[in-house]
Amino acid sequence: MTDVTFSTLGVPQPLITALAADGKTTAFPIQIDTLPDTLAGRDVLGRGKTGSGKTLAFAIPMVARLGTKLAGGNRRGGMPLGLVLAPTRELATQINAVLEPLAKAYGLTTTTIFGGVSQNRQVAALKSGVDIVVACPGRLEDLMGQRHVRLDAIEITVIDEADHMADLGFLPGVTRILSATPAGGQRLLFSATLDNGVDKLVKRFLSNEVMHSVDEANSHVSAMTHHVFTMTDADAKNEVVRTLASGTGRRILFMRTKHHAKKLAQKLTAQGIPSVDLHGNLSQPARDRNLAAFSSGAARVLVATDVAARGVHVDDVELVIHVDPPTEHKAYLHRSGRTARAGAEGAVVTLVLPGQERDVADLLRKAAIAVKPIRVTPQSAEVTALVGEVAAYVTPTPKVESHRGGGQSQGANAQRKRAARGGSTGGQSRVERSGSTGQARGDRSGRPAQSKGTDAARGTAHTGRDSGQAANQPAGTPRQGGSRRASHAGGSKLMVGSVVRQNGGNRRSGR
Repeated sequence: MTDVTFSTLGVPQPLITALAADGKTTAFPIQIDTLPDTLAGRDVLGRGKTGSGKTLAFAIPMVARLGTKLAGGNRRGGMPLGLVLAPTRELATQINAVLEPLAKAYGLTTTTIFGGVSQNRQVAALKSGVDIVVACPGRLEDLMGQRHVRLDAIEITVIDEADHMADLGFLPGVTRILSATPAGGQRLLFSATLDNGVDKLVKRFLSNEVMHSVDEANSHVSAMTHHVFTMTDADAKNEVVRTLASGTGRRILFMRTKHHAKKLAQKLTAQGIPSVDLHGNLSQPARDRNLAAFSSGAARVLVATDVAARGVHVDDVELVIHVDPPTEHKAYLHRSGRTARAGAEGAVVTLVLPGQERDVADLLRKAAIAVKPIRVTPQSAEVTALVGEVAAYVTPTPKVESHRGGGQSQGANAQRKRAARGGSTGGQSRVERSGSTGQARGDRSGRPAQSKGTDAARGTAHTGRDSGQAANQPAGTPRQGGSRRASHAGGSKLMVGSVVRQNGGNRRSGR
């Protein structure tokens, strides 16, 4: 097939220039199919596999429509013109990263709205008259209820990964939000499937929609190779995991629980393989730091739960490893979709212990993937071929605790040890204790926590609301540590220590 340029699809010249500056000159199939209709103002239902280029498929028509109309003027505080709804904070952040350079071509402004961080910056952006909002449903509804934002002026609305919204139980909130937008506005909905109530959204909110389905809902990327490795026992599996993680390229390792993701990242780092974790127990700043370390190459390995299965895009992830096989085939496809994105190649490995063979075979059958299991050891040719060049050993960075104001007494040392274990210190302020406890409660429950701390502490208590972690965490998984430990669970030796106030002075704890 001949490459199709954005200019032939009717994309305005300012956006063609912005796309070219980012190295994008030819369109992907989903963009080729949808752009003529979306640029013409039609409602569109788009179905495409992960990594197919959906974000640009809706970002281009949104900016083209609003940029042509606004041309840099007539903004009203708290009344944006464009809205993108996303299921997770990570996806919202990445959508905004794609939108922002396009918006700048027309002098438009964008902002993100999600829980887990203070709402002050978000409220300030809204008051200043932001043009496009990329939001998770929970925090957006909060700000609507506080009257910081109205959706009366929305001209174009995008619902991205609607099926994941349904999986996380967000569709009632999405329905209320869409009901607050003008009925005559343009609406674009992108989803891998139309089950779990997504079809009801389409029927209620899209008008004379055009459907574009580039790939089957369960299809996997042709440039992706799949492998199933079986081992004799858990010890053999651990060695295979370490070997597969030791290459020079980026790898994502998926675990079933938050605790095991954190523990494996720490273990690999201690073995000279810089690793970071990503899961629901992390605060938003910790998630951002760990993703930044993975993106920059400071950490070559990301150990994650299913919170990273969708919406996390990092270039050149060459290997995805299902250390713990997922429980259903859609999770397998979305996890695997972190590699072989946008035409690149990648490999996926599923590790199977005795007793898991039948479940994994059923999983792959439903995902329409045919692969023969192979019994391996760390020295097997199939393993070493996926590792490629082995990276040099990286000496783990020790946790450094800096102290101000002279020496430390034995009592202070004991307090420091308790803090490292997740316990409270005698001089820790009430605000810090209530803030961290509230955040952890919010994480575990999936609802905003009610903290007795200050407004700043309460502002961080919405962490779990938009992340979907409660849905991703299997039932019966024990809670890890106390609420303070959950709030500060960094899981990586690359993280900067948090500041704890003690008896009028400051000291740093490498928690």
